[in-house]
Amino acid sequence: MTGHDPKADLQTYLQDARDVLLWKLDGLSEYDVRRPMTPTGTSLLGLVKHLAGAEALYFGAVYGRPFAGTALWITGDAEPNADLWARADEPREEIVGLYRRACAHADETIAALPLDAVGRIPGGRGGDLTLHHSLAHMIAETQRHAGHADIVRELIDGATGQRPGGANTPEKDSDWWAAHRERVERAARAARQDPEERP
Repeated sequence: MTGHDPKADLQTYLQDARDVLLWKLDGLSEYDVRRPMTPTGTSLLGLVKHLAGAEALYFGAVYGRPFAGTALWITGDAEPNADLWARADEPREEIVGLYRRACAHADETIAALPLDAVGRIPGGRGGDLTLHHSLAHMIAETQRHAGHADIVRELIDGATGQRPGGANTPEKDSDWWAAHRERVERAARAARQDPEERP
């Protein structure tokens, strides 16, 4: 962080979250990046596709700088949940490329406007937003989905870590982690309040 330029500091945090999200796809097959890993269908590539639309909305359409290439679900230009999964005919490279282009377009908006520039979400879905608000929102949104990606990736192949070369979990073997999980499970069972629920 610069400590002297608030906009640059915010953009640094946003870029870090973007990088983490894309890193979670590394080394996985086409199937694994598309696999629905939750009952609501959350997948790694779906998260990337969703965030491409969010970048296009919050740094494009909001400020009258539309980004060509992605339908915005929030404005009703796409079917519900269309942005949260990857169709078989949408190559990974296409979705990742779309995300990178949306981020580059967003960076151009960020560079061109002051933090107090005012925009509006199209379609009457909210009031005025400043660029500062858009940056804060997209940092939170991207970090939230990077967290989802952490869990999805761990469910796929057990891989964890905050970023390449920067693991934020203890470096232990699978036996240690199995014992740790069992310890957490025992604590959860012991904390049950309803005697009917206890084993």
